Amino acid sequence: MGVSGSGKSHIGQQLAAELGATFIDGDDHHSPANVAKMASGTPLNDDDRRDWLATLADLFAAYKARNESVVIACSGLKKRYRDRLREGDPALSVLYLEGSHALLRQRLETRPGHFFKGDNMLASQLADLEPPSSDEAVSVSIALSPREIVEHFTVMLAPQTRVH
Repeated sequence: MGVSGSGKSHIGQQLAAELGATFIDGDDHHSPANVAKMASGTPLNDDDRRDWLATLADLFAAYKARNESVVIACSGLKKRYRDRLREGDPALSVLYLEGSHALLRQRLETRPGHFFKGDNMLASQLADLEPPSSDEAVSVSIALSPREIVEHFTVMLAPQTRVH
């Protein structure tokens, strides 16, 4: 989880590969109306995100029912959003990719062709962000390399994923 530009998709793909899990980019599950809204520079609100979060929670539940691992990149900005996702899998482990406004903006400015546009949208996400507590998520700085982030999170997951 994290705001746009934090590296959710890139880190999520690497993490899924490391864990032998399926990777799903939550952005691929936004409605066409949500994508159009974001492409116009208008931030999403809670109502816009409701069905999207339900879809992602359903994906978590489906993978759990099949006893398969999945990594889903999702902003998860608010605690209630993360709680909604946990309805799909109460044991959901969350990696929070945290970074400074300046670094996030720099990354967004160098990302061509993405529907997320404008500093006002980043500011909106940062305003909505309810950073998770340490008992809710593992927080890692995006200033680290992707490899370091993945290694840090897999070490934190290890006690939960060991086979006895």
